[in-house]
Parts: sequence; C-alpha cells; structure tokens
Amino acid sequence: MATPRRTSQRRTVTTQADDLATGSSATPARELTLEESLGAQIREKRRKADLTGTELANAAGISLGMLSKIENGQISPSLATLQSVSHALNISLSQLFATAEEQRDCSFVRAGQGVTIERRGTKAGHQYNLLGHLLSGPVVVEPYLISLHEGAEPYVSFRHDGVEVIYMLTGRLIYRHGERTYEMGPGDTLMFDSQAPHGPEKFLTESISYLSIITYPRHTD
Repeated sequence: MATPRRTSQRRTVTTQADDLATGSSATPARELTLEESLGAQIREKRRKADLTGTELANAAGISLGMLSKIENGQISPSLATLQSVSHALNISLSQLFATAEEQRDCSFVRAGQGVTIERRGTKAGHQYNLLGHLLSGPVVVEPYLISLHEGAEPYVSFRHDGVEVIYMLTGRLIYRHGERTYEMGPGDTLMFDSQAPHGPEKFLTESISYLSIITYPRHTD
C-alpha cells in the first residue's frame, strides 16, 4: 500500500510543477469556426447599431431563438437567413463574410533591416530601429532596438502613453523612472508605466544597446 501513496505524491508534485511552469494565465487561442466568427460579427454589428436581439430578429424575419443560436455559433444558418440578417443590419452579405474571414496582421523584419526613425524627444547619439508594426488590433505594439553610440546624451524626460519594457542587450547604464534609478546590464529587464518621466541617466560603457517594447491602446477616433 505504501508504493501507491508514493506514486500519488509524485504525481501531485509533478502537477504543481507544471502549474508553476509559467507565470502567464494566457491559454492558446482556439481558431474559431466560420459559424462562430459569423455569429460574433453579427452580435458586434447589432450592438453597434444599438439594436436588441428582439429588434434584429423581427427585422430579419426570424425568431429570437434562431438569432441567439446564430450569434453563439451553434448552428450553420442558410444563406437566405444570413442575407436577411445582413439586410436588417444594413450591410452586405459579402461584407459580413469578409469581416469574419479577415486575416490577422503579421510583421516580419530580417536582421539589420529595422526602419531607423526619429522619435519625439530623441537625443543625439540615440538610434531607434523599429522592428515591426501592426496595422490593426485594439493595442499598438512598438518594438525598438535602441543603440546608444559614443557621445550620446543622457535624457530622462521621455513621457508617453502605455507601458514600456526594456531588455538590455549590451553595455551598462543607469536608467531613471520617476524618482528611482536602476543600474542595468545585459539580461536585465525593466517594465514601467510610460507616463512617468524616464530615460537613460548615465552611461557606464561606451556602446550600449537594448530592446524597448512600448504598448498602448489604439485610438480609433
């Protein structure tokens, strides 16, 4: 009887280790079926049109129960039904399908081919290479490779919306965020609210480079 108990304990420890393998609560995104995508689009457009489920169902000539099943991706509606719903929403059927099947944005930049740009507040000796850019989505993500060359000027007054993550690649520096400073070297990471004044305060080596990733909500107005 002792052996099964030891086996059970080992399994419990293994499960706990698996649970602690990552600090993220994110799970892999499941690809939606066409029915689920169409249903989600219909629900979103109905809400944007400020229509209740009953109002849209009546306008489309279908039951509220049928509309609920369509919006939840539980059935595969006929083209005639989808056409009635799209007419009631004042959109074309082709637009409904195009929106449901739109491709997700993706950006690929080869080594050494990032776009060199001038960011607001950039000082002499600070080189910014934008490593990618997405045109859609609720959040803007700006990944930069920042290189500080000989003669670069310290600057601690950068301020902008969002959250920034800095990952040191080469060299050492003192980085300021608000009232605090951090000595950083290769492998060190700093994540902070970008609305507080921040920036490199002192360079401890001549050549410095780090990855900066800035995220903030995309403004649609």
